[in-house]
Amino acid sequence: MHTPLTLDPLNPQFWVAVLQIVVIDILLSGDNAVVIALACRNLPPQQRRLGIIWGVGGAIGLRVVLTFFAVTLLTLSYVKLVGGALLMWIGIKLVLPQAEDGGHEIKAAGNLFAAIRTIIVADFVMSLDNVIAVAAAARDSVFLLIFGLALSIPLMVWASQLILRLMDRFPMIIVGGGALLGWIALSMAIADPVVKPVLEPVQHWLSWAAPALGALIVIVTGWLAAARRPAPAAKIIDLAAADDESEGDRHA
Repeated sequence: MHTPLTLDPLNPQFWVAVLQIVVIDILLSGDNAVVIALACRNLPPQQRRLGIIWGVGGAIGLRVVLTFFAVTLLTLSYVKLVGGALLMWIGIKLVLPQAEDGGHEIKAAGNLFAAIRTIIVADFVMSLDNVIAVAAAARDSVFLLIFGLALSIPLMVWASQLILRLMDRFPMIIVGGGALLGWIALSMAIADPVVKPVLEPVQHWLSWAAPALGALIVIVTGWLAAARRPAPAAKIIDLAAADDESEGDRHA
């Protein structure tokens, strides 16, 4: 049901995992470049590059530690169940409609070290979901874990703002990404050492039915949240005040 992947270019499952990791990195690395820009925007021009370099360097170090902790943790009982639940929540959160006043609550830093600290802390928080998702998609393959980590770095630095613009223009990208996370979430949960022996008799159909259910849960939850979201209040125009103003303009 959930066997480790080997570096085998002839294995279609290997390329499916590669594609999953690419999509996960694109979706979950999207905010990092924005955070970097916001944290460094008050720095003098000559310090901005240093802030980005040192901030990203510290963030990469944190991702390495988180990635290899994830490898160890995912071999323990109940961890894949908890990780699957967390990943499902992340997928649902991704497709939920944004609030009108939503945005990045990242304060601009006034000096280089404050900017670096802000970047590292923010990236640490945002990297937790990335590391869990990539570790699940990698299916115990160290090569794929390293690939996911290496891919996240240029995406974090160079491509994130483009991805954010594409998400704004094509919202279905976000929905598809959330569905992918739901798919991976239940794939990981049913592979936990606690439940795997129990589910062994039905693994021939559960191995595809459970992931499909996870994707469906994310899509339906996002659709229901969007349907229940109140419509923006209509702007009320005072016609009498507008008439008085236009009358005053004519007399002037």
